[in-house]
Parts: sequence; C-alpha cells; structure tokens
Amino acid sequence: MKSKIAKTAVVLLSGGLDSATALYFAKAKGYQCRCLIFDYGQLHKKEITSAVNIAKASRCPYEILKIGFPWRGSALLDKKVKISKKIKPGIPSTYVPARNIIFLSFALSFAETIKAKAIFIGAHAQDYSGYPDCRPEFFQVFAEMAKVGTYGGGRIKILAPLLNKKKAQIISLGQRLGVPFNLSWSCYRGAKLPCGICDSCYYRAKGFKEAGLADPLTK
Repeated sequence: MKSKIAKTAVVLLSGGLDSATALYFAKAKGYQCRCLIFDYGQLHKKEITSAVNIAKASRCPYEILKIGFPWRGSALLDKKVKISKKIKPGIPSTYVPARNIIFLSFALSFAETIKAKAIFIGAHAQDYSGYPDCRPEFFQVFAEMAKVGTYGGGRIKILAPLLNKKKAQIISLGQRLGVPFNLSWSCYRGAKLPCGICDSCYYRAKGFKEAGLADPLTK
C-alpha cells in the first residue's frame, strides 16, 4: 500500500498571536507547514524574533524574506509618523499600504514553487483596526486572482481561518491548540515590554480578558 503524501502549506508568520494561531491551526489540520517571515523594514525587529521562536517551537521550517518599502507610508516604517495613543475611527497610521497583497503574492510564488496545497494567513476582520486588506472581500478576490494568475490554477487554496472570529475566540482556539503565546509579540512598539496603549495592545488585552485567560506577556 502506498504511503499517503503529506500536504504542504505556506504560513505567513508575523510573530503575533493571530498568525501563530493560524500556524497551529494548519498543523492541526494535517499540513506540513513552511513559515514565511517578512523583514520589510519595520522599525523594530521584535516581531521577527518572535516569529522565528514560534516557528522553532512548532518545529516548522521557516524562511525570512527581506523586502523594502522605500516610500514608507506607515507608522510601522517611518519614525516621523506617530502611532496613535487612542482608538480612532478610520484607517490607522499603522496600516502599511497593500501589505497583504504583497505578502500573499510572495507566498503564492513560494507555494507554487514547492507545490504547496494551501496558504494560511492569520488575518481577521472583527475587533480590529479596520485595515482594508483584512476584509473578507479582499481574500475572495485574491483567491480568484490566484486561480487565473498561476500555472496551477485553483490548486492552491488561500485560507484565512480566523477571518470572522473575535480576538477572544482566536485566543481560546490558540489555547486549545497549544500556541505558545508567551513567544508572541503584538505591540507596535519594540520596547522591552508591550506599551499597553497602541491599538494592537488594546485588542490583545481585551481578547485575553474576554477569553478569561491571563496574557503571559503582562501577567
């Protein structure tokens, strides 16, 4: 009897709790995961270190891809652009223009090359900062584009399993999957400890509280 060939997936891994949960979710679904980590000129590198540590903890191979946004356009890339200290309506200054389009395009090329069956991304639409590239419509359109823009057609699935979950639900799922949240980093700033006031810190703290769990980075 022939042995079953394991299915492979490319996982976009940022070092945050969402992408870490997406990685462990993919593993739980039986995928052999290859992690893709981006060094895209972000002002602090803690998230890259976190992503590497999470990949190692999951025993998944990883690639660090260095690219550039020389035009900046985001508080994550430009010291002159301030990170807001309050939650405000509209698109926040931490939005990196077209980032998910660019990241997924690299992931798609990688996935096609290694004959992966799927790409996992930890984006989610609820309880978040309103990034336009985290909306369900975006992923639907990108998946359609991938069908006509790659040799394999619809062979590679674009999966965002956390898309319609709230942050507390993601944390609860990650807890059940054994995600090492202590290795993750969510803060937009790169200090020794999370700032506790940026959008990402706010939603992380809110999520852990609603999930009834203690955040290992702040407890």
